Amino acid sequence: MKTNKKISEFKKLIIETRNKEKVKKEKVDIKWVITVTITAFLISFSLSFISEMTIPNLSLWIGIIVTLIFILIGVLFDIIGVAVTTADEAVFHSMNSRKVKGAKVAVRFKKNSARVSSFCCDVIGDVCGIISGAAGATIATILITKNGFNPLLTSLTIAAFIASLTIGGKAIGKSFAINKSDIILYEFAKFINGFYK
Repeated sequence: MKTNKKISEFKKLIIETRNKEKVKKEKVDIKWVITVTITAFLISFSLSFISEMTIPNLSLWIGIIVTLIFILIGVLFDIIGVAVTTADEAVFHSMNSRKVKGAKVAVRFKKNSARVSSFCCDVIGDVCGIISGAAGATIATILITKNGFNPLLTSLTIAAFIASLTIGGKAIGKSFAINKSDIILYEFAKFINGFYK
């Protein structure tokens, strides 16, 4: 009887603790969602403006290179986002205790891995995906107007090409990020450490 009472009290305590954690998480999540939304808008607006102002005025080949750069940035940040979530925090605590450059930043990234991953994969990755798609549409327009290509076939081919490069790149990047997560996080943290205060 006493055992059953203790179990029910224990269950009650767990439920109360979870409810408190949910309230805390909800408050943090709302603030984070607003921050991410505003950041995504600003980054997307800036990069879209740059691509819209430059790509139509560039030669076809430079426009293609710019589009490929946007795809590469999206894949690169997706790799970083996956590496942050899968890296081993204990390694960076050990490095931080020995005052290794960038280790402190890596620990901070790892402690906030959900946010860092969300920013890298969802904000930067998705924004680059949208912009590369828009850049692809501009390239298709150039090909159609200047070279007389078939409008439907050209648009579909370029859209499919960009999608396959993005998806294929992210698929390769994810397995690489999981296998080399500690090294990727360390190199990224070391780079950020130069700007970090």
